[in-house]
Amino acid sequence: MIQKTILRFIIPVWIVFALSACTSMAVPEANSLTSADATVGEQSGGVRVVAELPAPPSSASGEQPLAPNDILEVDVFQVDELDRTVQVSANGAISLPLIGKVQAAGKSASELEQLIAASYSRSYLQNPQVSVFVKESSAQKVTVDGEVRKPGVFDGTLQSSLTGLIAQAGGLTDIADSDRVYVFRDIGRERVVANYSLKDIRKGERRDPRLYGGDVVVVFASGGRVAMRNLKEALGVATSGVTGIARGVPLVQ
Repeated sequence: MIQKTILRFIIPVWIVFALSACTSMAVPEANSLTSADATVGEQSGGVRVVAELPAPPSSASGEQPLAPNDILEVDVFQVDELDRTVQVSANGAISLPLIGKVQAAGKSASELEQLIAASYSRSYLQNPQVSVFVKESSAQKVTVDGEVRKPGVFDGTLQSSLTGLIAQAGGLTDIADSDRVYVFRDIGRERVVANYSLKDIRKGERRDPRLYGGDVVVVFASGGRVAMRNLKEALGVATSGVTGIARGVPLVQ
């Protein structure tokens, strides 16, 4: 009887404490990304909100530009002796049979294909078909932070998608809000951000965006799930405290 009476008194107090703690936590969370919670087209805190992220304009095709230390596979169709796996040097060049050094850094893979094909066609081959595949990209670093199980900086590929990078980060935590996933990108001197819903992407209602080197992904917490977690923790503490009182164990040692 005494234990039940104490529970009736202590548990409501702990519930109020848990909910008030959650409220105090929600304020900085919302304020920390004012621009992302704003409407499309609005600019706040130096960040412009967009509906879809544009590709970096660093190459004419919109592809990720090649960089020093990238490892490339160059394939010349039906001329196996010209196939090579090469690394872009510190000065941005690669070396290929017959044509020697070719400037690669700053160009997209498609642009490099055209340049190599033109070099071979001038003196050696007729209408060569050249393919360039980026095996490893030194510039393709994407940061995934917030409510993921393994936040950090990840090596992506030119085919990296938002859902793929979140999977590399171990997936979402139990309190993550899959509708509040934000991707930041630098476009020239401007930083832009777009909000993506993983639910919509999985249902096929929205495109799974391609990510580029330098992108930052932030997954925010669900206020309701944070409140529920705090409530469960508070109830657990309250119940254990009452059990201790019933057994004659003081709450403060």
